[in-house]
Amino acid sequence: MTRNRVALAALFALAACGQSQTVDPMQQVGPNPVLPEPSEDLVPRAHFPRAVGWAAGEAPAVPAGFRIQAMATGLRSVRNIYPLANGDILAVQSAKETPEPVERPKNAFFNYLFQTVHGADSGSTNRIVLLRDADGDGNPELQTVLLDNLNVPFGVVQVGNYLYVADTDAILRFPFTPGQTRITGAPTRIVELPAGRINHHFTKSLTANADGSILYVGVGSNSNVGERGPEAETDRAMIWEVDPRTGAHRIFASGLRNPNGLTFYPGSSILWTVVNERDELGPNLVPDYMTSVRPGGFYGWPYSYYGQHVDPRVQPQRPDLVARAIAPDYALSSHVAPLGLTFYTGTSFPPMFRGGAFVGEHGSWNRYEPNGYRIVFIRFAGGRPVGNPLPFATNFLDSDGNSRGRPVGVAVDRTGALLVADDAASRVWRISYVGVR
Repeated sequence: MTRNRVALAALFALAACGQSQTVDPMQQVGPNPVLPEPSEDLVPRAHFPRAVGWAAGEAPAVPAGFRIQAMATGLRSVRNIYPLANGDILAVQSAKETPEPVERPKNAFFNYLFQTVHGADSGSTNRIVLLRDADGDGNPELQTVLLDNLNVPFGVVQVGNYLYVADTDAILRFPFTPGQTRITGAPTRIVELPAGRINHHFTKSLTANADGSILYVGVGSNSNVGERGPEAETDRAMIWEVDPRTGAHRIFASGLRNPNGLTFYPGSSILWTVVNERDELGPNLVPDYMTSVRPGGFYGWPYSYYGQHVDPRVQPQRPDLVARAIAPDYALSSHVAPLGLTFYTGTSFPPMFRGGAFVGEHGSWNRYEPNGYRIVFIRFAGGRPVGNPLPFATNFLDSDGNSRGRPVGVAVDRTGALLVADDAASRVWRISYVGVR
């Protein structure tokens, strides 16, 4: 073991000391999560599962009556999925290729562990691959690169004969005709997005309203709780509203540390998102969440969490902003890292799933006992989430705590099957309903 590995192991051992889990994760789901007192640590509590991949014949576990299959493999760092109206599926491969400068001790952890966990995952990335499955059997007849040489893409949406792509530093517009299998023309840069050499939350989620007249893009914070100063957070931790014709933009909602999975509730004008909350307040703070987004709403970051719960680390405080901080609609438990959200709009799953939400939980780092690493389903009634999450696709961790894969983006294809981007395993999963036999 090298000296660096010994030092890291020692720090991890220190971080693991006294990490009793005093709160059941299931007490932190729903509209009223249990919120213990904050607990700051000299060394962040951390656990990074080693990536081992899926062995031949292995797949995530799904409920009885459902079938899961690998629809595509070998797609390095596939993080988002976008089904087109004609049935083609876009798989977005997105990865930062260079580590960030070390500003705080924990950054050394992340840079080292990123290389350890992902270093063996070779191949092309930062592109969009098109999958064509004309007969809907989950085995694409065509897999081809639609767009290449992008700059850490994530969000994508089709509006008319244009394809909009949210790179880490800009929203791009490409002329696009459904059925097209390769885009070669230069894009139009609609609007610049906050990025830079230090760009902590680098993925930008993207969607459009029903008539395509407005784009919505999520821009995550550039720190945990503003420790890099206000200048580093300019135009961050918010959702932008963008005019795709002119690039004019304004703040739609703010105080959202890292909003992802932007999507409208079916048949409504209500925007929903999942949000990665702050770290280093202990293994049971702060719950990540799913929420509807109010125009002009403020959701607390960095000054408070889950409404008016003040974060004592942030100075100077802003009691005026804390007073109007909106509590989220639905907690997902602490440190599950939700990165994908889709509402079930198909008809092939049983009726209980219709109108409910699937969430891709990428998995925790800031707790010793893992949390997340699964797809959950949350039932909706009257346009609101109800009940506890149903574990829907699980076993992304093996019995030794290693990571077979990590779910990110989720989407529903034209047959009603659920698609899952698995970035650690470089594949797209497809989950269909075959009935209980």
